[in-house]
Amino acid sequence: MVDLGAEGQKPKIDPSLDGAFPIEWRQTPGDFASRLGRFLAEAGMQPVLLLDGATLPDARLHASMMAFIDSVAVLAPKEDERAAMIRLAADSLKDIHIEAADLPALAVKLLAAGTVRAYRQDEFSGFIRKLRRTIPYYLFRVESADKAAKVEKFMFWSNYKGSTDFFTRYVYPPLVWISVGPLARARVHPNTVTIFSIILALGAIPVWAIGETWSFWTGFVMAYGMSVLDSVDGKLARLTFTDSRLGNVLDHGLDMVHPPFWYLSWAYGLGLASAGWGSTLGIATTLVMVFYVIDRLILKVYPTFFRRAFHTHSKLDGRMRTFIARRNITLPMFIVGYALGFAIEAFYLIVAWQILTALYHGVRTFWIIVIDRAHLKDRRPTDVAAALKHVD
Repeated sequence: MVDLGAEGQKPKIDPSLDGAFPIEWRQTPGDFASRLGRFLAEAGMQPVLLLDGATLPDARLHASMMAFIDSVAVLAPKEDERAAMIRLAADSLKDIHIEAADLPALAVKLLAAGTVRAYRQDEFSGFIRKLRRTIPYYLFRVESADKAAKVEKFMFWSNYKGSTDFFTRYVYPPLVWISVGPLARARVHPNTVTIFSIILALGAIPVWAIGETWSFWTGFVMAYGMSVLDSVDGKLARLTFTDSRLGNVLDHGLDMVHPPFWYLSWAYGLGLASAGWGSTLGIATTLVMVFYVIDRLILKVYPTFFRRAFHTHSKLDGRMRTFIARRNITLPMFIVGYALGFAIEAFYLIVAWQILTALYHGVRTFWIIVIDRAHLKDRRPTDVAAALKHVD
């Protein structure tokens, strides 16, 4: 139920929300206390979750608070941020005295009276598996364009993975930031961006295989376009609250599938067809593709024990992901080698780097699971990301 007050206007929302769950819009007279009082009287003996329309809460808080059986209030982590959420158990509704001007003020009074307990940050499981980092919960009160811009920047940076490669962390963000804003205002769905990046990633494969100078550079441009868009779609989804299971499957599926095909097309562009698979170039191509698959299979072992990604185990593992053989590392290695006239040598270096990466993951996984037996010690995920800076 959404109470718009006496003069509030129903906002424009995505029509799909009406089908997701029933929404009742109300325009009722009176101040905050009287309107909330009438609502609680109607609620009867049902638990309720109270939110403020001017507050942007962490979406993870809803499920966390509704899992409780008692009355709980959560305040914004920043003291100067007037934002709150309240979960009231059915048996506490009759004891509520509403003498406050808004929800944050009510939360403070109920906490002081002992009617509700505070939901602390240390109770919250802030680890996000797909981002490989721990992010504390947040609540922001958004009542101006300036504040909205600050929150957008917070949402943007908080969507970066705790452990990622050098280019994603330090090179791409400015390009991603200037792309996300216009796309969000144009209401471009993140899945559209993902599909376009898939077209670029797969389209570069036959272009590289042609083996001409123009085709290599055309493929490089397409590959870097895809690499930037690979960051854009996730940030766009978070800023516009349009994250979807399909989008995650398309995005992560592309990341896993395309690299060996890129390596194969580079090899064909360098003359694999004429050299043959028994040549040094052919053997190197086989090795890089085989060890890429082996590496991916090794990385599937760790999550079966810990339910999280390998590179969250320690800060060492998080730092290693900055340099290990991944698309955003091998692509610039090959481009530099090609530009300097050492394309084949750069390709051999990439093969060696992929083999070393697989060996590191294999040895490290064996140590963690077999020697250290960390999975039997109930260790919590290590936050491999730098400390999250709050928006000022």
